[in-house]
Amino acid sequence: MALVIRDLALPDAEAAAAIRRSSIPFMATTADSIVWDVANAPAEQRYRMLVAESDGRVVGVATACLFRDSAEPGQALAQPYVLPEERGRGAGLALLRAAEEYLSGVGATAVYTWVLDDGHAPGFAERRGYQRRRPSLVQRLDLDRAPLPELSPPADVELRSFADFADDPRPLYEADVEAIEDEPSDVAVNGGTYENWLQWTWRTPLLDRDLSTAAVVDGTVVSLTIAHTDDGTRYFSGGTGTRRAFRGRGLAKLVKARSLHLARAAGRTEAFTGNDDENAPMLAINKWFGYEPAAAEWHYVRELGGSATAREGAPGA
Repeated sequence: MALVIRDLALPDAEAAAAIRRSSIPFMATTADSIVWDVANAPAEQRYRMLVAESDGRVVGVATACLFRDSAEPGQALAQPYVLPEERGRGAGLALLRAAEEYLSGVGATAVYTWVLDDGHAPGFAERRGYQRRRPSLVQRLDLDRAPLPELSPPADVELRSFADFADDPRPLYEADVEAIEDEPSDVAVNGGTYENWLQWTWRTPLLDRDLSTAAVVDGTVVSLTIAHTDDGTRYFSGGTGTRRAFRGRGLAKLVKARSLHLARAAGRTEAFTGNDDENAPMLAINKWFGYEPAAAEWHYVRELGGSATAREGAPGA
């Protein structure tokens, strides 16, 4: 097997999207979104997409980048995925090594990765010197059958789609960054700039502005839920949050219920979401809607500068 690790080229986008969908079907991925990410990443993120090519066929893909909104410099992501039938042949390990080498060269001091709790991937990460951190639960809702509740907004609350903010999305940004700052995470974020938010949240091809919903009080966006959709029938939660002063009023349930109703009316049949194990409020909300566990993930980290274990060369993902 002739294995080559190289940068993603435009003709690779469809294959890269297929690899991601086969590895993480609960995350929104399209060829357009992959091309968008590569073309529009801010310079300071040092974003790079690698592919593993075996005998002329793309069998794996990896993202390597610095976290763009990290409050601590040097925090990075290396995220490899390999076609199920190609795992154990070295493509995953080769992708991860290449990503780590690249990130080390652009100033990364710690590399994070998400690992499915599938009985195989955690061992691969640990042999490479990664240490387990926090867990996350992936959940699925059957939109065809779920008895979605009908929630009416209070008299002072107006529900609006993101499409209503096409001329000025800044109110959405302001609510979103406040909510993100309080989400449990290994990597502290500083909210990020408005321009980065426009590029990575507002302009991404995955954002469905008609399904994404905001709650507005006296002209201020106080709660929102971000909906991502793919080329098929699936709906993916891109984040739900409420401004601190308005929490405890059921607004997150309200915006999510409206968005899910719109998704079902638009022909979406499955809804997916992921929550950190310590995000009790959103775990409770999703359970209330009827979401059921679909997969579990772990966040792993490797501090660069240390050595990998002696078993690094064992068959990888």
